[in-house]
Amino acid sequence: MKAALLPDRGVLKVVGDDARKFLHGLVTADILNLTPGAARFCALLTPQGKIIADFLVSEAPQADGGGFFLDIPRGLASTLLDKLNLYKLRAKVLVEDLSEVLGVLAAWGGGTTERSTTKQGLCYPDPRLPALGTRVMLAPHRAGAAASELGAALVSAEDYEAHRIALGVPRGGVDFGYGDAFPHEADMDQLGGVDFAKGCYIGQEVVSRIEHRGIARTRAVALRYDGARPQSGAPITAGERQVGTMGSAADGRGIALIRLDRVAETEASAVAAGGIPIRLIKPDWARFAFPVASKAAE
Repeated sequence: MKAALLPDRGVLKVVGDDARKFLHGLVTADILNLTPGAARFCALLTPQGKIIADFLVSEAPQADGGGFFLDIPRGLASTLLDKLNLYKLRAKVLVEDLSEVLGVLAAWGGGTTERSTTKQGLCYPDPRLPALGTRVMLAPHRAGAAASELGAALVSAEDYEAHRIALGVPRGGVDFGYGDAFPHEADMDQLGGVDFAKGCYIGQEVVSRIEHRGIARTRAVALRYDGARPQSGAPITAGERQVGTMGSAADGRGIALIRLDRVAETEASAVAAGGIPIRLIKPDWARFAFPVASKAAE
């Protein structure tokens, strides 16, 4: 097993008598049924259905003080804090940014389905994919002790990035733009980030319309390449036509934001990122229609 402290992650805490109902009414996932030891993948959207921030929500046991902890992109901590405070109105809720004192550790590759635990912080399985492993919110100086308790070797954040990319799981700010992408474009509907059975939340009508009409033409898509790594932001071309934008890449794997309908009109061998040939692949977890014949990631 490996573990890495993720410097790009921050933590918000939401507490108060109305905290559960407050969060449930805002985000894309069901928070009403969340229990300690579990987590939800969700997002806060604009009224137009675009992602302001995506994050993981976990609940602390009452014995540890309770409350909801948001595992968030650190660069969006102040933005999300301001948005939540804007929406709380008269709700009995307190929102705190704890990013200066708490960090997030990811542990993966244990080869077991048993839930890993540590006494060093709030521990929860990554709800997006089992292969992403376990997350721990903790004081950063406890990362080594937590890794030891989990039976993991402490490695670099770059190792975790390579693991995430190999799984084809997109990351906001790199593989799609905040304020510019719908949940379907970021594959949130594929990774448990949208509950289509829950009641209203901000942007819900737009997201439901995309789901029921099947009009998500753009997707974050996994890919392979040989040799030099394509640069983030490089244009993805199919023949002479631009069909997307390159996102993150490592060790021969990558993720790009692709117009699937445009790729479908081109031979797979003609797809490139900044002039570097790439092969689009469909991960096992992806259920959306795929335009090329490449099989799931091996």
